[in-house]
Amino acid sequence: MLQVIVLAILPAFILLFLTNQQDKLQREPTKNLVKAFFYGCLSVLASLLISIPSMRIGLFPQEIHSYMDAFRTAFFGAAIPEETAKLVLLWLFLRKCKDFDERMDGIVYAVCVGMGFASFENIEYLFAAGSDWVTVGLGRSITAVPGHFGFAVVMGYYFSLYYFDRYRAPGAGIKMWLYPVLLHGGYDWVCMSQEVSPEMGGAISLIIILFCFWLLRKSQKHMKSHLIADSFHGKGGIDVQ
Repeated sequence: MLQVIVLAILPAFILLFLTNQQDKLQREPTKNLVKAFFYGCLSVLASLLISIPSMRIGLFPQEIHSYMDAFRTAFFGAAIPEETAKLVLLWLFLRKCKDFDERMDGIVYAVCVGMGFASFENIEYLFAAGSDWVTVGLGRSITAVPGHFGFAVVMGYYFSLYYFDRYRAPGAGIKMWLYPVLLHGGYDWVCMSQEVSPEMGGAISLIIILFCFWLLRKSQKHMKSHLIADSFHGKGGIDVQ
């Protein structure tokens, strides 16, 4: 049991540690990181408050039989409920956080929330996998966990833009929700398409891995942009694309 939990949470902790190491100007208090992480765990439960009613009113099916089913499930069953819940929990945490005083902080705390979500979800998947828990854990460590990490970085990036630079980036308020939803939904749509076309499994897996690699590179660019902006105390260096 302990081995399953360790494999489930280790990839998330590694990404969280590396993100915190990037925050070179002023590291966040450990207690804040832990608290934000547990907010992320709670966001899993919060997402069910959206996904379960969505399924009951027919926004997405219980079983996937077509690409449209995969699309509806990817967005209405996963991306929208999960990214909405994570954003709400991130906002609840940051609204009274006195240490949220730099742009990079938004990314750090969003990653804490995202990795809390990913860890909780990973534990569920690995225990459900039974004897295949190692294979499932290793697979998710290079796909699902980096995916949640990338979605979190994008969310934190635009959350900070909205908080510190909303007049220079007027669309940041919607982008902090919309972009993670689009990325997450697109990722899940590709993943769920394997149920429609199992023979395409190899090609789909390659697409997923390449997508995660691109997302990690994009995340690094976002972090660098906010670090540069923080070093100049808001006097430039912000990428608002």
